[in-house]
Amino acid sequence: MDTRDRILKFNEIMPIHTRIDRQILLDMGFFTAPASTRFHGDYEGGLFDHSLKVTEMLVELTDKLGLEWERPESPYIVGMYHDLCKVDAYEWDPESEKYIYNPDQIIPGHAEKSIIILQHHLRLTDEEIACIRWHMGAYETDTKMWRYYDRAIRKYHNVLFTHTADMIASKIIGV
Repeated sequence: MDTRDRILKFNEIMPIHTRIDRQILLDMGFFTAPASTRFHGDYEGGLFDHSLKVTEMLVELTDKLGLEWERPESPYIVGMYHDLCKVDAYEWDPESEKYIYNPDQIIPGHAEKSIIILQHHLRLTDEEIACIRWHMGAYETDTKMWRYYDRAIRKYHNVLFTHTADMIASKIIGV
C-alpha cells in the first residue's frame, strides 16, 4: 500500500467528523512514518497500517462483544489516533539504512503526547483519553503506573479492549 492508498483507506474507514484534515496528517507524516524502529510496523507507512488494523480490531470487538462507548465514533478515534505520538518519533538513517529515534523531538513521550496532538484537532471524551493513555496496558514500563491503569479499566472497560486491539494488531497480526 502506498501513501495514496493509505489516504483512500483512511477516508473509507473513518467517519467524516472524526477525520483530522488530510493535509495536516500528510504534513505530520502520519501516512509515511514507521510504527517502530524494530518491532511491528517498522517500515515506511507502518504507523498508518498499524493504526488502521487497531481501528479494525476495535470496531470488530465492539460489534462482536456489544461494547458500549460514550459516543459511537470512539472506536475509530481511539484506534486510528492512539499512536499519533509516533509521527515524529523516528527518522530514516541513510548510513545504517534503518529507522532510528529522532533526537530532535519537542514533546517526548507516548500516549500523553498522542492526546496532546489529537486535542488540537478533535474534542475527546474522558473515555477516549483514558483508552489512548492506557492502550499500552501492562507494557507500561513504570510499574507504579499499573494501579492507574487498573483504575482506568474499572471506570472505562473499553481501556482493556483498546489494549487488546493494540496487542492483536501488533503481536498476533504483526503490524
